[in-house]
Amino acid sequence: MELIDSHCHLDRFHQRHELAAVLARASAAGVNQLITIGTCEDDWPLYEQLTAVHPGRIHWTAGLHPSDVTAVWEQQVARLPAYWEKAEARPVAVGEIGLDHFRLPKDAQEAAAVKAWQEAAFRRQLDLAARFEMPVVVHSRAAFADCVRVIGESGFPWERVVFHCFADGAAEITQLNQCGGRGSFTGIITYKSAQAVRDACLAQGREMLMVETDAPYLAPVPHRGKTCEPSMVRDTAVFIAELLGVSPEELAAELAHTTRRFFSI
Repeated sequence: MELIDSHCHLDRFHQRHELAAVLARASAAGVNQLITIGTCEDDWPLYEQLTAVHPGRIHWTAGLHPSDVTAVWEQQVARLPAYWEKAEARPVAVGEIGLDHFRLPKDAQEAAAVKAWQEAAFRRQLDLAARFEMPVVVHSRAAFADCVRVIGESGFPWERVVFHCFADGAAEITQLNQCGGRGSFTGIITYKSAQAVRDACLAQGREMLMVETDAPYLAPVPHRGKTCEPSMVRDTAVFIAELLGVSPEELAAELAHTTRRFFSI
């Protein structure tokens, strides 16, 4: 069974000198390709380097995560185009980008400023993705309606949009699918408390489905509470296959095809 982890963060494993072991465990689990997601200036150069060292095995994206957006976001986003202007080890998407209204400052004025910065950075990076004809990986937390609004207003093609770590419900994913976008699912779907996420997965079905770990976060059952690794995307895929009533092998083949097509890898 061949799988692709469509969204993980490898910087912590690299910093702890654990990456070789993590990649070996991923291969043993049938996870032979993974996409490591850029969130800020600190990890962009690292992920470019890892992609060059592991061609065809590691792919990467570059973007400014909404939680990393500050008053100097314009200078940071201005440095992103250089990564697509190179001939090799180019990012396969812009992301993760979006809106995060879950942890805003308590002061109303400060919160309003942060929300304005996030939205402006989101719009600028959608423009960047359109310029380089790249898909986008969207982070949406407590901000689903606003994310949909901003993307709709931008005119960015919805078929190139994935809301990663989808954690809303069936109504939201139905709206997203009707626009042309899709949701990707993490180990959250295996948690007992996540019936709404399972309902969302069932509502979307198999055609646009992708799976991810968001490693090192959100380890699926039976690994919950441990550091999540790309190998664990297998557990999530097997769980979803049972949820959808198909064999793990059949679903894995569909997931790999969908992910490769979406990211052009």
